[in-house]
Amino acid sequence: MSVLVAVVVMLGMFVVVPVGLGLVDEPPPRALGPLRRLWPLLALPGAVALWLPRSAVAASLAAVYALATLTLALCAPARLAALRRRRPSEGPPPHPLAPAEVAVLTALVTPSVAGLALVAERAGHPLLGFDLGILALTVPHFHFAGFAAALVAGLVCRTSDGPGARFAALSVPLGTALVLAGYFVDDWAELTGAVVLTAGMWAVALATWRDLRPGAPDRVTRALLAVSAVVLVATMLLALSWALGEATGLPHPSLTWMAATHGLGNALGFALCSLLAWRRLRATAPSKETAPWPA
Repeated sequence: MSVLVAVVVMLGMFVVVPVGLGLVDEPPPRALGPLRRLWPLLALPGAVALWLPRSAVAASLAAVYALATLTLALCAPARLAALRRRRPSEGPPPHPLAPAEVAVLTALVTPSVAGLALVAERAGHPLLGFDLGILALTVPHFHFAGFAAALVAGLVCRTSDGPGARFAALSVPLGTALVLAGYFVDDWAELTGAVVLTAGMWAVALATWRDLRPGAPDRVTRALLAVSAVVLVATMLLALSWALGEATGLPHPSLTWMAATHGLGNALGFALCSLLAWRRLRATAPSKETAPWPA
């Protein structure tokens, strides 16, 4: 695993996921609270594994992190169960298929794909026939294009409840799933997923720029939202160009170049800036940000 990819993965493990989990509102399952507090400790073995040679030791350390991500994935059905048990006095529960709820459930599940890919890559095992280079890039992809993108799409939908925001909250999870399915089908299926995911991410960028940025309470938050929106336009163009090139044979960036541009841009410019902005928004509007996810 390259130094750049390892550093980006560590950013996802130690910053993006913990900050993002702090933005998942009621009703969370009981396991989510301990996971939030213990996540850096659970991520530490996985981070150490990134810097070791591929071996049984590295795979064992990665497995600790993978178990944490699988536990997080189990929070998704627990969250649905908590919604069904919601008392009438607590207000109407969000429908499980409401766009914002679909997005947050996707965010809870997607790190498990990264965790399993990390174990296989550190063990030197071509899981399901995928070479080790693809597995290495799958790890950051499902931290950022999976967890962060779905969570931010849900937050945007929750705050900017228009058709574009609802489209984003549904198309980002759908696009992520289609990209994953494309790994098993062919490059054209992966291109379809990239188109859907790009449309959803651009809808997130538009809603962020048009609806959220102007009303942000301070200059720093507005700047973070602006950067996240602008970066998405460029990084998702790169994703489209790569997927189109893979499907058609047209010239396109290499995986190394994609990691250094699309991957780094999404990690720093989109995911980190977005989640820090949402954390600031929550701190300045606690009554709004701790309300249940809407139907």
